[in-house]
Amino acid sequence: MRRSILGKAVLTVCLVGLAALAVAQTLKGPVSDKPIDEKWAPSKWGASDRAGSANHTKSSANIARALGTIKQNKAITIGKYYHREAPAFGARGWQMSIPGTPTGGPFGKNALVYHDELVTTEIGQIQTQFDGPGHIGVNTSKGPMMYNGVISWDAYEHGAGGRVVGMGPLGVEHPGELGFVCRLVVLDAVAYKKSKGQIPANAEMLPIPDKPGHAGIVTADDVRGIVQMQGLREIGSGDCVALHTGQGNSWSNDRYKTMKPEERQAARDLFNKGEPGFGISACEYLAARDIVLTMCDTSACDAQPSGEQGPDFAVPCHTEMQTRRGIWNLENVDTKSLVTNKIMEGAFIWAPLRIIGATGSPGNPMVLY
Repeated sequence: MRRSILGKAVLTVCLVGLAALAVAQTLKGPVSDKPIDEKWAPSKWGASDRAGSANHTKSSANIARALGTIKQNKAITIGKYYHREAPAFGARGWQMSIPGTPTGGPFGKNALVYHDELVTTEIGQIQTQFDGPGHIGVNTSKGPMMYNGVISWDAYEHGAGGRVVGMGPLGVEHPGELGFVCRLVVLDAVAYKKSKGQIPANAEMLPIPDKPGHAGIVTADDVRGIVQMQGLREIGSGDCVALHTGQGNSWSNDRYKTMKPEERQAARDLFNKGEPGFGISACEYLAARDIVLTMCDTSACDAQPSGEQGPDFAVPCHTEMQTRRGIWNLENVDTKSLVTNKIMEGAFIWAPLRIIGATGSPGNPMVLY
């Protein structure tokens, strides 16, 4: 009898587990099998790769190309301020407190005291942020498919009570182990659109696009035109590309600390309306050039709510670049400082934090020029 009850209990648990697994394979909402049909995996870096475009950093030629852009032997950091009032996507937020005030001490005859900070935030996806392998995927019939064909259900690292505590093979530490050293090409889309008469001569930023063909969308032709206008060498393999839309001016580093609360609120309101950015043709072009990284002064770098394909596609550069190709993205970068200082080319140096299992990383990138 005991064996019978035990057997039934085990069977019940197994059936429940299998039922839960079956349910887990399907997410409610849109499903696209494009990654399966077009065989997005394995990536160009191999079936076991976890770092994607960070592999370019292994190339001595790419590093030499980057360092060859340094002419003035100067440096500038382009990370934005992390602050509770800074713009953030959706319900994301940054909350920091100083416990203890001071946290500890005094100690010793020299009366040492110290302060710590307590931060509660989406640490990989707030303010200046790097999108890692575990951040963006596509909901397929096999489940949420991430970079290199990894299904998120299979990737999760579980802790006590089955809670997901990390992204396993999709963790940001994998590109973090290599980092990024690349030639940076800065695209001043504001100056270019002015030169074409697409936005007013006094405009400080591109408008938010609401339909295909809008001036707030930066296309492949625009990218080629900007490179030509700025007199830069062609974008090539191993390069990083920064897009300046001007929207980030609303909370740029040279303004933020002196902004009044109502000005910060206005920046947050603008941030949540949408953003100018790359159209899918620009991202496909950059992917064909075998670039390492895109970055921008907005929350996504994709034009939204509408790109070239209309508003029914959700930030398509994210899936086509990151999930499909492992070409990563760095958001909310202070491109205004680059444009103001006329830095259109330089050596970009940065690495994500080695946070095991995280979806992304904060940071403060540096450009040498």
